[in-house]
Amino acid sequence: MIDHDIEEILSPETAAGRLRELRRSVEEVVTGTLAVDMHTHLFAPQFGRMSLWGVDDLLTYHYLIEEFFRVSNVAPEYFWSLPRARQADLIWEAIFVRRTPLSEAARGVVTVFTALGLDPRAPDLGPAREYFKEQNVDDHLNRVLELAGVSIIVMTNDPLDAEEARVWMSRVEPDRRFRAALRMDRILNGWGRAAEALTAQGYEVDASLGGKTIRELRRFLDFWIGVMKPLYLAVSLPDDFTFPDDSPRSRLIRDGVLPACRDHGLPFALMIGVKRGVNPALRSAGDGLGRADVGALIRLCADHPDNRFLATFLSRENQHEMCVAARKFSNLMPFGCWWFLNNPSIVSEITRERIEMLGPSFIAQNSDARVLEQLIYKWRHARAALVDALYEAYSRLVPSGWLVTTQEIRRDAAQLLSDNFRDWVGLTDAPNGKEGPDGA
Repeated sequence: MIDHDIEEILSPETAAGRLRELRRSVEEVVTGTLAVDMHTHLFAPQFGRMSLWGVDDLLTYHYLIEEFFRVSNVAPEYFWSLPRARQADLIWEAIFVRRTPLSEAARGVVTVFTALGLDPRAPDLGPAREYFKEQNVDDHLNRVLELAGVSIIVMTNDPLDAEEARVWMSRVEPDRRFRAALRMDRILNGWGRAAEALTAQGYEVDASLGGKTIRELRRFLDFWIGVMKPLYLAVSLPDDFTFPDDSPRSRLIRDGVLPACRDHGLPFALMIGVKRGVNPALRSAGDGLGRADVGALIRLCADHPDNRFLATFLSRENQHEMCVAARKFSNLMPFGCWWFLNNPSIVSEITRERIEMLGPSFIAQNSDARVLEQLIYKWRHARAALVDALYEAYSRLVPSGWLVTTQEIRRDAAQLLSDNFRDWVGLTDAPNGKEGPDGA
């Protein structure tokens, strides 16, 4: 790490030399800054089979499944009837043996294999399976977090998932590096079925939202906030989401979720733009996206100034408008490049746009990882994009008369990778830079 100011090292005679030194400093700082992964679908090891890791889970990621169906004549019905290991074999053969792994999802697997010392050109998955069979779960977790440069992982936690609820109710203590986020999708996107589930648990609710429904929903939320201790409440919303309107979702948000967030001091995270089941035959790989109405988010921020919002949109076309909204509302925190946006060209564009419009006052990225080893490639690739974006911003700033220091680069990287989120949710323990990946 360069331990002196950029001002001191701006002595080489050529501009190219000065810029190389600046870029080297940015690379060292961003690479060495621990990230808080503020949205994933990972689970702590204490959640048993819900915690996905290993080569078969890595290869049957839905990004790779949908790519497989583009290049294979295998019928979806047959594919889904196969054991997971056989599905993984077919994907490996089609995408990594017969073709060059050029897509971001495929390149990610190459990055993971290389980082773990595995051969990404292996003709089959035998050696990789042997490697993972030999791993101790706890040691492997420590190594992955170290390779990814991640200190804290925020899970996605659904209290209406029976298997997950049983783990929470057993009062298990998850690994302290894993934190909860209380997911509201089943309640807000399918209230009819959610009402039935809540009724079965003894809550006096009904599909029409009458009677004690809102009060009972609040009792449900208060209980699970106490159990999970989430850092925020969250929901993934369709591209046609509007607010306010006459739907049960609007009323549940307005009268149930937002008051609970205010009273518990928790932000509400909205991930907007999903089109579910565009191709149902692909199951989890069959969802798409649509351009959403940023105005709905603006109305939430304007009508509820005492709430804090985290927000991300799935459509590239929504990004500029969200940046403008964030400039107007200090209770809005944009985050990440989600799902179909998590490609280098788009991540680069969005990150540059946010820096130009918001400075370092946003959350640069989250992994959205579903399989543990994905942390390695998603954070290595995200850091590469952030290095490029920050370097370009600094290289424009210096000729304008601001000599960037290493201390400033450290501060900016920490804000973008960790501190902005920590501040937004009030996560004050183990600050970035004082905690290793093993929690020490």
